[in-house]
Amino acid sequence: MHAPLLFLGNIPWWGWVLIFLVLVAIRDVFVQKSHTISHNFPIVGHLRYLLESIGPELRQYLVANNREELPFNRIERGWIYASAKNENNYESFGTDRDIYSHQFIFVNNAFIPFKVKENHPNYSDKYFLPCAKVMGEYHKRKKLYRPGSVINISAMSFGSLSARAVTSMNQGAKKTGAYHNTGEGGLSPYHSNGADVVFQIGTGYFGIRDDEGNFSMAKLKKLVEDNPFVRAIEIKLSQGAKPGKGGVLPAQKITKEISEIRHVPMGKDVISPAAHTAFSTVKELVNFVEDIARETGLPVGIKAAIGKLDEWKELAELMKKTGKGPDFITIDGGEGGTGAAPPSFADHVSLPWVYGFSDVYRIFKEMDIADRIVFIASAKLGFPAKAAMAFAMGADCINVAREAMMSIGCIQAQACHTNRCPSGVATQSKWLQRGINIPLKSDRLAQYFDTFRKELLEITHACGYEHPCQFTMYDVDISVGDRNLTQTLAATYQYNKVKVPFESMQKLKDCPYLGGKDREIH
Repeated sequence: MHAPLLFLGNIPWWGWVLIFLVLVAIRDVFVQKSHTISHNFPIVGHLRYLLESIGPELRQYLVANNREELPFNRIERGWIYASAKNENNYESFGTDRDIYSHQFIFVNNAFIPFKVKENHPNYSDKYFLPCAKVMGEYHKRKKLYRPGSVINISAMSFGSLSARAVTSMNQGAKKTGAYHNTGEGGLSPYHSNGADVVFQIGTGYFGIRDDEGNFSMAKLKKLVEDNPFVRAIEIKLSQGAKPGKGGVLPAQKITKEISEIRHVPMGKDVISPAAHTAFSTVKELVNFVEDIARETGLPVGIKAAIGKLDEWKELAELMKKTGKGPDFITIDGGEGGTGAAPPSFADHVSLPWVYGFSDVYRIFKEMDIADRIVFIASAKLGFPAKAAMAFAMGADCINVAREAMMSIGCIQAQACHTNRCPSGVATQSKWLQRGINIPLKSDRLAQYFDTFRKELLEITHACGYEHPCQFTMYDVDISVGDRNLTQTLAATYQYNKVKVPFESMQKLKDCPYLGGKDREIH
């Protein structure tokens, strides 16, 4: 009766493999009915699905060249990684970019650069680079705020990002003097590690909603009173990845903690609506801004990706007429992408940043009110030359999202929406998160921001200026791809930036409203 067992025990290892393959082939042909390829080509068909599943990794590391990948190519990612690790981020033997390509940026250096003397703030602190404008100054808010860094962390929610990722970013932001935007997911304990915070209000009013999901002013006031590190409030109208469409946090990413922070139930997808319920018109938006500013005392701004311009014109006209409105405006580009979105939205809805920003800035300049607004730019601008272009066009600060993620270990796996992020950055899996060493990653984010500001300052000084706010539309040329070859930004986008009232870096350093004062000085 032990003969079958004896027989099985005599089968060599390759025999077991053959039996397994025969069973797989039988299943492919006679059992499964959902995959045509594996039915028609049993066993071999699985190789196709395997290669398809690892295709992005194969292209990323073996196939695509250094400048070919999107959203961020290997050179861009390498610069961020090297900067974050304080390694050599230089390149040699000249540029490998096609400098004659469409939209190529040329920064016009000065005959004689700006000289940093011994009594200058940047002589002892080469990373010191605060915003040249004060949020809330024109509207005389009770609690004014000058961001301590022109480079800051863009809106990314806890829930979309892991607890360890948010903690690393917040601790890193404190070290480098930057502010940390919470995203629409509410204020979590992980945003409370010492950095300045910009609290974002999305259409779901997470963390400040009543039992019916509507906005609660009482909860917002209490949040601000209990957390004095909240320095400004941003009302999100839309974002670059999916303008005009609400966000989705899949049920599998919702933990008990996230449920409590957002005031939402567990076990089902959390969907924020496409539009706000607290206001429906531009006039109501302005009133909403003023109500929040009056009740909290904080500067209040808005964030949006840009499409139609009629309501932006209405907003500018109303602000001109009443003297009321947002203290800052964050312009997000259609190339933004931390939020998961349908390809039709991610690919086609809203303008790229350079077009959207120029359209909106021009509207406020024509109304003669651009000087009263702090303009924040957000969309793949986490590199010094791109930041210089943004400042030349009128930006006062830069927000970075995916670049900040990469500085703490993101490898652009593009699995943010699956809860299987291999680097632990965009997942709620406790196991995957364990790979994030918070002290190390916070240092790396801080080092990336420091390196970014240092190189932006070096470009600024090369152009003869002390602060990037002094860039003009004539300091940057852009390749337009026709017989004109290159044009200045002024000629390309048909406006001139409003002069920023900047005196000196020392004046900024002495400002009583300056944020990020607890940052580490290297």
